[in-house]
Amino acid sequence: MHIKRTSASFLFFALLVSACTQPMPARESAPSVVTMAAPTAAPVTEATPTDTASAGVSLPTPTPVSDVLAVTPDQVRLRLEPVFEGFQLPVFLTHAGDGSGRSFVVEKTGKIWVIDGGAVQPIPFLDVSDKITTAGNEQGLLGMAFAPNFAASGHFFVNYTDRQGTTVVERYTVSDNDRNLADPQSAFTVITVAQPASNHNAGMLDFGPDGYLYVPLGDGGAANDRFGHGQNPDTLLAKILRLDVTSDPTQPYLIPADNPFVNADWNGRPVRDEVWAIGLRNPWRTSFDRVTGDFWIADVGQNQIEEVNVVRPGAPGGYNFGWPIMEGLSCFNTANCDQSGLMLPVIDYRHVGGNCSVTGGYVYRGSAFPQWNGIYFYGDYCSGRIWALAPDGSGGWSNAEVLDSNLTLSSFGEDEVGELYALDYGSGVIYRLTAEQSD
Repeated sequence: MHIKRTSASFLFFALLVSACTQPMPARESAPSVVTMAAPTAAPVTEATPTDTASAGVSLPTPTPVSDVLAVTPDQVRLRLEPVFEGFQLPVFLTHAGDGSGRSFVVEKTGKIWVIDGGAVQPIPFLDVSDKITTAGNEQGLLGMAFAPNFAASGHFFVNYTDRQGTTVVERYTVSDNDRNLADPQSAFTVITVAQPASNHNAGMLDFGPDGYLYVPLGDGGAANDRFGHGQNPDTLLAKILRLDVTSDPTQPYLIPADNPFVNADWNGRPVRDEVWAIGLRNPWRTSFDRVTGDFWIADVGQNQIEEVNVVRPGAPGGYNFGWPIMEGLSCFNTANCDQSGLMLPVIDYRHVGGNCSVTGGYVYRGSAFPQWNGIYFYGDYCSGRIWALAPDGSGGWSNAEVLDSNLTLSSFGEDEVGELYALDYGSGVIYRLTAEQSD
């Protein structure tokens, strides 16, 4: 199958796009299983990462784990196998963690579809189309997460921009009569955050190994941190929030007692108790390694540089990821910048060869390709390139480009058994990451 690169009209979270995405035709049927042949993989080439750590600033070191890498990132041979098609602007795929083996696909236009037993169900799991706005390229239904106790509580959470452009995190409950349908009347607002512009809404939701909900938020949009939120402790924007949403279902959320700013300030100024980290520009996709607990944060850059950050498991939070002091590992709009106290990324890359916006992924923990165990896959939305990143065995990191896919790569996804997927925003096709067979 030849995969054609889509036009720039689909760059809904790309850095400088301002035109609205044209609406797609209404779909008369549910998405379906793909029957076309698998694509041919592009040649594998090594990436050329940009500068490493600046002098005097330490970067996180990989967490020692019991598994030893079977292959290094530059030895990964990757291809994409199309498995489902017909989605309308897909932006996320996840699972319920309830032993059912189901996957759930989020469409930016407001619907969530269930893949059960290898088939896309004919009725949406949830439809919030009447609640959202997609007027801006980065607005809409953007993410979802299932509560760790979903099998017992039936609770899951979604992140969308409402008709006023406000970020809304909402809780829903699955239907008592059908596990593949949510109860639309169960909507319960967890938190709302006003957005001064239509872009940089982030949209991811993650439950950490600690059972708390992590909510990444962008800097409020426009460009160049126009609203000054990046280093402002008085706002929830440009932050990662950490919320207890399971202990008391009657409350929107509780503040975990060990949140970093509950009993501390930052540079003599109080910080909102919900905040776990500051200094993010647009952390579109994040993930937790299901084995080590490492927290991966891919933050979309401004004009030149994209970045990937890693936070060690059990870390206390309170980190400053540097925006807008830094863009990636480089000073932003200044030759001199104070990097003291900043958490810098483990890798960054530049806007060359069509790159424009990082799409964070997952550490592979499936069983189909054990040689990939411990390798983090991420990509670029515009170019469709996919990279592999892993500890290099000497306290640093090894990074390599493993596929030039030409997808409009809106998101990666992880199913219940740890297999990984790539979502093509433009064509509506979902691909499984598979290994290229040797001759």
